[in-house]
Amino acid sequence: MADPSESIHQLKIDRDSDVPARRGWLLPAAVLVIVALGLAWWFFAGSATGAVQVQTETARTPPSAAAANSVLDAAGYVVARREATVSSKVTGKVAEVFVEEGMRVEQDQVVATLEDDTEQAQLALALAQAESARVGLNEFKAQLRNAELNRDRLRDLARRNLTSKSSLDTAEATYDELAARLATGKEKIVVAERNVALVRDALANMTIRAPFAGMVVSKNAQPGEMISPVSAGGGFTRTGICTIIDTDSLEIEVDVNEAYIQRVKAGQPVSAVLDAYPDWRIPAEVITIIPTADRQKATVRVRIAFLERDERILRDMGAKVSFLGALPVNEKPEVQGVMISAAALHRDDDGDFVWLVRNGTLERRSVTVSGTRDRPQILVASGIVAGDILVTSAEEALSNGQAVRTGQ
Repeated sequence: MADPSESIHQLKIDRDSDVPARRGWLLPAAVLVIVALGLAWWFFAGSATGAVQVQTETARTPPSAAAANSVLDAAGYVVARREATVSSKVTGKVAEVFVEEGMRVEQDQVVATLEDDTEQAQLALALAQAESARVGLNEFKAQLRNAELNRDRLRDLARRNLTSKSSLDTAEATYDELAARLATGKEKIVVAERNVALVRDALANMTIRAPFAGMVVSKNAQPGEMISPVSAGGGFTRTGICTIIDTDSLEIEVDVNEAYIQRVKAGQPVSAVLDAYPDWRIPAEVITIIPTADRQKATVRVRIAFLERDERILRDMGAKVSFLGALPVNEKPEVQGVMISAAALHRDDDGDFVWLVRNGTLERRSVTVSGTRDRPQILVASGIVAGDILVTSAEEALSNGQAVRTGQ
């Protein structure tokens, strides 16, 4: 059996050997050397060479002739010039509603009816009264005819002295009385007929019709609800059946800063783009400039008409418009130049210029600007081409030939 003390001696650490200790610090040292070399390369290749961090953009071709020819841009909304909330002339309970949202209606088309039991009863009474007046008039006519014959007979007898003067006078008075009653009866018939017309009008008011052709954009009442032309009964009484807009009257309203309103005039061509369809440019023109300014916003409202109608144009849609210069909106000439942001354009005593980035260095390039300069996007007619990389911002002042690092 082996001696246990020998096994214990085998567990002793040999401190005289230094090979494992030398191997332990080699890996950390190698990592430190690599990091130091990387930092040195970055420092000398970047800061030591004077490279400046910059933000850039790419010059691009204008999306359309309208964008290139714009003298002013603005944003607004599509509105309906002709719009009505259809209501009744009287207060009543809704019997039926015949329209829904999105339905097209024609002028005088029935959109709803109110309960008309009372009006029907009043019409029947008025018709009966008118008929009674006509029957009474026929009775007066017969009595008057009899009185006329009696008067004529007594006149003939009086000429032959075969009757007394008083009998003739009585016959004359009876005739005149019946003639007056007949005239009164005729007037009563006129009154009765007018009463019938009035009741018929009240009955017609129970039928609600569309005032013009258009599109139903909202339905405000349901059968069984009360409706009134005025706000009555708190929140339980409706003031309208539905809202109708004339789709042919859709237009754009924009607020233009009063500092630029001199660039807008009536009849000016406009290119409009709906936010819902950013690639669809709609030809339009200025209808008028509202002759008043908003003192709170320092803006003037401008009305713009669509020159093309389309079912995709809906009320309250957001729209962006470009007020165009001399070129009509329906022309599509070849666009000359490129579009850049205002931040990329600079100006000094020598004129307009941009900083062009080529192979990591800067090049000052003189350019010719077309149109106005006070817009977010500017049209450059010459000096650069689409695809050129331009500096929009930098951490410090730039110089020609300087090395740069582009940022994202």
